[in-house]
Amino acid sequence: MLRKLGYGLLAAIALSLIFAQASGTEPEESSSHEEPATYAPVEGSDLLRITLTESAAKRLDIQTAIVGTGAEGTSVVPSAALIITPDGKHWVYTNPEGLAFQRHEITDVVEVDHQAFFIEGPPAGTAVVVTGVPELYGAEFGIGK
Repeated sequence: MLRKLGYGLLAAIALSLIFAQASGTEPEESSSHEEPATYAPVEGSDLLRITLTESAAKRLDIQTAIVGTGAEGTSVVPSAALIITPDGKHWVYTNPEGLAFQRHEITDVVEVDHQAFFIEGPPAGTAVVVTGVPELYGAEFGIGK
């Protein structure tokens, strides 16, 4: 009895696979692949503007904060917004519009209690990335490709 049931089950599975393949229900390979990001030069600099697709931005969980005003004419962002390049320069990624991001240098940086105070950089009110910063840096420089 069990042997008949086992053969019947195998036959049913085999037939369902054959019918699924014949009916075209298997996933098709996509002939077009959407790149997760596009790049455009920032006029007057060596920098790139990165524009992510909506799905890439969700996957990276991109989150922003607003540049605030600190004491004595400084600006302030959460320390999570900072990226320090191998040459020792401090940068943040601004979010000028939609899903576009570009690196912006900040100078004279002092970090206190998870806040980065700086003299020159994006003005108060500018959106800067605080989650997804290393991923944007990697995307800009092709790290991991």
